[in-house]
Amino acid sequence: MTPAKHHCPWAPAGDPLYRQYHDEEWGVPEYDDRALFEKLILDGFQAGLSWRTILYKRENFRRAFDGFDVGKIARYTPKKIERLMQDEGIIRSRSKIEATIGNAKAYLKIMESRDDGFSGLLWDFAGGKPVVNRWRNFREAPTKTPQAEAMSKELKRLGFKFCGPTILYAFMQATGMVNDHEIACPRWKAVQKRP
Repeated sequence: MTPAKHHCPWAPAGDPLYRQYHDEEWGVPEYDDRALFEKLILDGFQAGLSWRTILYKRENFRRAFDGFDVGKIARYTPKKIERLMQDEGIIRSRSKIEATIGNAKAYLKIMESRDDGFSGLLWDFAGGKPVVNRWRNFREAPTKTPQAEAMSKELKRLGFKFCGPTILYAFMQATGMVNDHEIACPRWKAVQKRP
């Protein structure tokens, strides 16, 4: 990528992994069911922590949770939960681990009941296409929106946990349902050009 004069300041150039996440993933529209599930789970684990903490542990999470194979996660046993509780490479929160298993079960029900899958359910809350905001400063962006609140309410109704409206607005930003890059950031235009 050509160096730009201005990137969103929350992704400093001095943190290569965080900058790479900003430049290659954050705000790029994601439609893959499994990838959306993974991101939702990671955002749930972020609750009370920084995204940077989760990002630096993401590969450990992928290993620990079987590549976020939802079918496997839904069948985790108490023995597997205890192994995860001993895994220093992830966030060892019993409530978040147990929520991940419950969320996997809820995800599978959605996949069985909807032709458009998990992705279709989630993208409906964005109107089916990315919402493009025009922030001059990333601090102008809200921490939650009516769409995130509606998504949270529906996911909770379906049995999901760790999916409050603030978590879900961050999820919507990260998965490109909302383009909240600053307008001076080269990624603001770049993510709009992606199919």
